[in-house]
Amino acid sequence: MSYTDAVRDRVRNGDLSVVAAGIVVVAALASAPLLLGPVETSLLITMLLIAIFGTAFNLLYGYTGLLSFGHAMFLAVAAYATAKVFNVVGPLLGFEELFGGASVLATFGLAVLLGVVLATLLAIPIGYLSVQLEEIYFAMITLSFSMAIFVVLLQDITGQLAEILRLGETATELLATNGDDGLIISFQAMGEVDLFGLAFTFMNINDYLAFYFVVLFFFVTSMYALWRVVRSPFGRVCLAIRENPERARSIGIDVTRHSWATFVVSAAFTGLVGTMWAPLQSSVVPGIGHWTFSATPVLVTVIGGPYSFLGPTVGAFVYEYLRFTIDQYPALAARWQLVFGVILLAVVIFFENGVTGGIRRLWNWIRSGLGFGETVTGDVRGGGERE
Repeated sequence: MSYTDAVRDRVRNGDLSVVAAGIVVVAALASAPLLLGPVETSLLITMLLIAIFGTAFNLLYGYTGLLSFGHAMFLAVAAYATAKVFNVVGPLLGFEELFGGASVLATFGLAVLLGVVLATLLAIPIGYLSVQLEEIYFAMITLSFSMAIFVVLLQDITGQLAEILRLGETATELLATNGDDGLIISFQAMGEVDLFGLAFTFMNINDYLAFYFVVLFFFVTSMYALWRVVRSPFGRVCLAIRENPERARSIGIDVTRHSWATFVVSAAFTGLVGTMWAPLQSSVVPGIGHWTFSATPVLVTVIGGPYSFLGPTVGAFVYEYLRFTIDQYPALAARWQLVFGVILLAVVIFFENGVTGGIRRLWNWIRSGLGFGETVTGDVRGGGERE
């Protein structure tokens, strides 16, 4: 196939329109904090992080057919690691003396690296054991592992073991989770940055601007990386496993090993979310490792559409904005679970493949009304499937 033919195929498959739409969305997101206040900017940061969380989860669920009820454990481990880097590791290594005005950025960079590595290392044994099972049994074993991690964080088991084994004050401080009180990251530790004469606040309750652009950078790079994964041969194998594991085995695919690799990749991106979740909240508590928090990516994926790459992102924005809107009305806020449950029920019943499915149906209706014959039927392969 010539280069011209390849370009023509990419145009036909809608890649250029996707890229153009992506550029428009990124430009809108980049300009948003300049028009919003601190509260709205904080909400937008939360939406972006939940979008990464949901998309990473959907690599396992929507693309591979494995439902995890314990993905929050990777976020929690990475978040606790981030808190420890800011509170213990950074000061212990003398980052302020080493990096001067850039010490906050250096500390955050180390936190991101360490958080992702720990989440990945945790996912390797847990994923190996989990993918030996299928369907509801897979969901239950991931839930079990998640609750085990939650108990470790809640009861400060690692800190107690460090004291029993007399590992020393520094090791104990590194391993302690502080029980149900969790860990606090002071705004002073995430304060002023002076980078080559450019001074700004990395993170403050009244100034999220710099941190927002850090999150936006990781959002764009993560979404692009995951998009490339689902459109690669690796992603095609995931779809084959989802559709028919037995047939996938019959053509030589090692279903268990591939599912394990998908689990680890998904956990790594989830850990990345945890490294930014901790600074956003300025604290970490055991609750972020509970199974109820693991339900968040499930909800946003169902709302947005599990068979669309952008489904979890759309679901994250709908989910968080609905929660924010409901909280503005005390009568609804007191019964937000009921209100949200009714909305979720309506989405499941009346929208095929979530909100993105509803948008696609509306788009097809508009195109047919304008006399265009070709319609978009789905996004099951990470890109519009046309008929």
